[in-house]
Amino acid sequence: MTHGSCLPGPRRHGRLCLFKLGSCLLANGKWILEGGSCLVVQRQQSSAGRGRSEAPGGLGAWAGWQAEGRGLGRSHSPPRVPSPLHRALSSVVALGANIICNKIPGLAPRQRAICQSRPDAIIVIGEGAQMGINECQYQFRFGRWNCSALGEKTVFGQELRVGSREAAFTYAITAAGVAHAVTAACSQGNLSNCGCDREKQGYYNQAEGWKWGGCSADVRYGIDFSRRFVDAREIKKNARRLMNLHNNEAGRKVLEERMKLECKCHGVSGSCTTKTCWTTLPKFREVGHMLKEKYNAAVQVEVVRASRLRQPTFLRIKQLRSYQKPMETDLVYIEKSPNYCEEDAATGSVGTQGRLCNRTSPGADGCDTMCCGRGYNTHQYTKVWQCNCKFHWCCFVKCNTCSERTEVFTCK
Repeated sequence: MTHGSCLPGPRRHGRLCLFKLGSCLLANGKWILEGGSCLVVQRQQSSAGRGRSEAPGGLGAWAGWQAEGRGLGRSHSPPRVPSPLHRALSSVVALGANIICNKIPGLAPRQRAICQSRPDAIIVIGEGAQMGINECQYQFRFGRWNCSALGEKTVFGQELRVGSREAAFTYAITAAGVAHAVTAACSQGNLSNCGCDREKQGYYNQAEGWKWGGCSADVRYGIDFSRRFVDAREIKKNARRLMNLHNNEAGRKVLEERMKLECKCHGVSGSCTTKTCWTTLPKFREVGHMLKEKYNAAVQVEVVRASRLRQPTFLRIKQLRSYQKPMETDLVYIEKSPNYCEEDAATGSVGTQGRLCNRTSPGADGCDTMCCGRGYNTHQYTKVWQCNCKFHWCCFVKCNTCSERTEVFTCK
């Protein structure tokens, strides 16, 4: 059942309506947060008329905005006109940043303060977090752990309780996702206080015959914003905090290293007498692939404590008599991963019961590996469709009915 209420707003906006379904919050037909899977949310407009129903679905936060924010991951030239999504922010601001930010679960005090001062940015942060979750699910779609967890719900999905290499990947990909989304939104002109990278405008490289032009993505702004917001949730002074902060920075560093240089030639008859160049964001899939490689080579570390206060000071690679620190782009973990075979609330494992598996595959998606030796169930069904269609004069199409028997295997 949908519960809601309408608050008086500025005359130009009419009524400001806030609806809630479970942990889902809707303001004037725009998603503010999604803490779980939302099935039906009523869109209510002002006196202009009634709305319609939507079924956004998905994991993590703000999945309902993803369709309108798909352009954020692409390369851009000059800033674009703000989308209808961001123009709707006037209603959000009128509704009150305090109301919105206090409804978002899992925010640390500093994150809540940023939300209240920059309600426009919180939308983009949600898009970046969702992008990170989606990429995580893609990269681990064939593994026992498929980027799902039993743990505390936050704006970045559900947090893994064990300081494992899976947790390392989760933190890195979400930090990179927020930085990517903020940078793209700045290039599009969808965020205030930022835009194109002004330091790259007007410079001419005479030796190589090119100059900076167009709209270079200001990735440093995106990284800095991600650092201020994402890292603000680390408030406990323990080893896990150091691990999370390191992996956050590793994710952002990988994004920065994957930035691309695009150029356009200028000259007579198609010659390339001079070039105008600008930097663009990489496709987020590239960042995901790179972080998956970092995950496969993740380094186990241990904490070094200050002699007096006994507080965690820095991380070192866990080797006998070694004080070597991990590399900036290394993913680090402090605890070994569980096998993820059975559901275990203590480790955050959801188990593999009911997961699809490949009976003939020798890899991680094979039934022997995926099902952890428990065996698998076989499901048979028949797929029917129209085939061999032909046009006959005049004028009808005649088709045959084809069918195929298919088997699907799921873990016991």
